[in-house]
Amino acid sequence: MILVPMTLTGYFQRHEVWIDRMWGLIVVFLVLLSACGPVTPPKELLTKIPEDKSAQITIAEPRLVLTKTSFKKIIGWNGDKHDQALVVFIRSCAKIKKIPIRFPMGSIGGVADDWQKPCNIASALPLDRPDLARRFFETRFQPFLATADGRPEGLFTGYFEMELRGSWLRKGPYTTPIYERPPELVEVNLGVFKNDLKGQKLLGKVVAGKLIPFEDRGEIEAGALSGRGLELIWVDSPIDAFFLHVQGSGRVMMDDGTIIRIGYAARNGHSYYSIGKELIKIGELKRERVSMQSIRSWLKDHPRKAAQLMATNRSFIFFQITDGALKSLGKQHGPVGAQGVQLTSGRSLAVDRRYIPLGTPIWLDTTDPVNTSDPLRRLVVAQDTGSAIKGPVRGDLFWGFGATAATKAGLMKQTGRYFLLLPKK
Repeated sequence: MILVPMTLTGYFQRHEVWIDRMWGLIVVFLVLLSACGPVTPPKELLTKIPEDKSAQITIAEPRLVLTKTSFKKIIGWNGDKHDQALVVFIRSCAKIKKIPIRFPMGSIGGVADDWQKPCNIASALPLDRPDLARRFFETRFQPFLATADGRPEGLFTGYFEMELRGSWLRKGPYTTPIYERPPELVEVNLGVFKNDLKGQKLLGKVVAGKLIPFEDRGEIEAGALSGRGLELIWVDSPIDAFFLHVQGSGRVMMDDGTIIRIGYAARNGHSYYSIGKELIKIGELKRERVSMQSIRSWLKDHPRKAAQLMATNRSFIFFQITDGALKSLGKQHGPVGAQGVQLTSGRSLAVDRRYIPLGTPIWLDTTDPVNTSDPLRRLVVAQDTGSAIKGPVRGDLFWGFGATAATKAGLMKQTGRYFLLLPKK
């Protein structure tokens, strides 16, 4: 699922005449991008906009604040099946062990060396002993309540692996393309050029020596990439294709009888915008009725307006084939997340990796999306990311594949909190 992006650093090594102009281009690009959505400033950075010298506008990101606690104070801790979470954590360890020892695991994760011993111990434990698994997490990790500037409550949503119908060729009902990553798409790591922009990235393309925004959803769906051979496959529903972009991965039942799995490869760089918010804004849906199911129903009931509505989300995702020409895919054979490991239904969480290192065990404390009076408390592992998952206390729970997973993911919009488990060292 990993494609190495072309960075602007390499591009400028071959075009040294532009180096002195780099910052001018980035400033122009930031202005252009601001029209598409807000540019998130780095942590603890105040962005001042001196349009009017008599007044200044400041934007500050919320901070991740951790409060040390104990497992005895975590409600529901003893009732979980910790052996299930142990299996998921071991998968993350396989990736963590390959990281250089001194490689930083994020602002709160220490370095990879801090995780090596817990990972080695986890790998040696039996996988059918919940008691030993619970004891492992209690002795090797310290729990912290995570808050956003002291506020523990956050938003938790869900996602799932959807199923589409597709073909290798454009024919019959298969008229909606799923695109692979265009070669001209470049990724700019702003931290390479200036330390206080560390962690900030821009995506675009270089045209006539200038860095400009990549085409947005409306432009791409109007044919901006047509005729270039970038069509990975064709599917029979533009609505399914749109929700594939939201979910980030899917299984495709091909017309030749095989099954393929496609996953995230890149995005066009425009900010994600919820079409659910747009439906609320224009008065088509009430806030309490917005779900994946209600949005899908509206799109099907308004075919002439559907394309226009979907285009308000200017973000566009490019895909790659992660499993090809298979006869079947079991429910336990999950897609691969941002950490590069298979996701596990009900145990893998997408987070904002600017705050939370991938591979971190997290105690999730929220409510069930179907039976909202029932608590949903369990140990999960941060193994994925998402363009809409932003903030110190924000999570997207992977529900797996199938009708039940689709229902839970579509309805999940719960408030809750979580506790990070960090190595005691």
